[in-house]
Amino acid sequence: MTAPNILLIMADQLAPHFTGAYGHKVVKTPHLDALADRGMRFDAAYCNSPLCAPSRFSFMSGQMVSKIGAYDNASEFPASIPTFAHYLKSLNYSTCLSGKMHFVGPDQMHGFESRVTTDIYPSDFAWTPNWEQANERIDKWYHNMQTVKESGMTMASFQIDYDDEVEFAAKRKLFDYARDGTKPWCMVASFIHPHDPYVARPEWWNLYSDDDIDMPRHPGYATDPFGKRFLEGIEANSKPLTDEEIRRARRAYYANVSYFDSKIGALVQTIEEMGQMDNTIIIVTADHGDMLGEKGLWYKMNFFEHAARVPLIMAGPGVAQGHTTNACSLVDLLPTMVEIGGGSPEMFGTPVDGRSLMALARGGNGDVSEAIGEYCAEMTGHPVFMIRRGDMKYIHCDSDPTQLYDVVNDPWERENLAENSAYKLLAESFAKEVAERWDSVALRQKVMDTQKNRFALNAAMQAGASEHWDYNPPSDAAHQYVRNHMDWTMVADRFRFPPVR
Repeated sequence: MTAPNILLIMADQLAPHFTGAYGHKVVKTPHLDALADRGMRFDAAYCNSPLCAPSRFSFMSGQMVSKIGAYDNASEFPASIPTFAHYLKSLNYSTCLSGKMHFVGPDQMHGFESRVTTDIYPSDFAWTPNWEQANERIDKWYHNMQTVKESGMTMASFQIDYDDEVEFAAKRKLFDYARDGTKPWCMVASFIHPHDPYVARPEWWNLYSDDDIDMPRHPGYATDPFGKRFLEGIEANSKPLTDEEIRRARRAYYANVSYFDSKIGALVQTIEEMGQMDNTIIIVTADHGDMLGEKGLWYKMNFFEHAARVPLIMAGPGVAQGHTTNACSLVDLLPTMVEIGGGSPEMFGTPVDGRSLMALARGGNGDVSEAIGEYCAEMTGHPVFMIRRGDMKYIHCDSDPTQLYDVVNDPWERENLAENSAYKLLAESFAKEVAERWDSVALRQKVMDTQKNRFALNAAMQAGASEHWDYNPPSDAAHQYVRNHMDWTMVADRFRFPPVR
């Protein structure tokens, strides 16, 4: 039997809380809802680092960011680290990336047989944070409240241009796979929406009205030390928002969630037109979430639920209908896809940190309910660690008081239980586990050492010491469409799908 195809659709900065599939009463996501209705919805899925590049590198490799040095948005993703694309290629899959993956470094493929778009962000070391000056803003690229204040409707943006290209290129490549029909394939279609800036085209903006938009449930400012640094870093304290500005940003975000949902619909329709729905497992997820004003915070870069949780929905052959509350994370997707492809852990190079989710996807009961997170980027000067196990979430940073939340009974994380006497033994157990699992002092030094190296390298690169790493998709116009050295009738026959019998 042929191994099933895999279509993995990834959003950027999509919190599951803001989707119809996860119960939001306002946000319209009919295509995601339809996948959830016929497949498995994972209700406690997390990213492993709440920032774009580190999250994606751990997702691709199935390994934690501290193990692979994927600390921030300017960390190199080493070519020596196997990814799920490498393993699927070894299992005779065709593999393709359409869209964003934020690879940093000269390897811009990381196991994908083909890439059909460039990336949306730079691939060099310019975005390196500086933990020796952890309290200073990097004005060139740090988020601030101006992004929120400028939210609203637009006719065009670089993000819309990009996502429309990602959809088109992915659909064209999928039809190439349909015409060939000899091997299973894995297509990763990775979009930038609903990532800020919060601007949306009229057809999506007008799906909502101001009266529809719910305001943050916890609008007050975060009071923990990390949250306070975050508020200062994004200038939320010095540039406070009006209710109208918050509502407008959330309306645009909801609109862009619906826009992303339309991309899901377009790709699912393509699979239907290929006649491959019965042999394709579809996975929808995101690299991290968005606080969207909760606790006064915006964007990601912390381990509160709205930033750290991600949607995860699977549908297709062998996947049961239902939902699971077992905690899991993006590192689990590599072993999951390898199992889908017929492989096993014996083929892994470096042992991975994730576990296959296929038992849960088939409707079974998993004996593990755990997600581990690490954050080593801006807004802090020390590593931040997160353990979600069962109903509880523990957050540790050497410079800050610990945090402990019952995220099932307190999903808005209003009550820090770390100093609650009833949870003393549990907090002590988590603290011991953190000390055994991580050497925070040594990790901090590694992070700072690589920052210094990248500052030096970036200065040389800006002076012209090397070529740009930004991916340039190959294009050969002399062999596209119809040319004089071709028989146009043969070209027409070759590209028509389904073929004329």
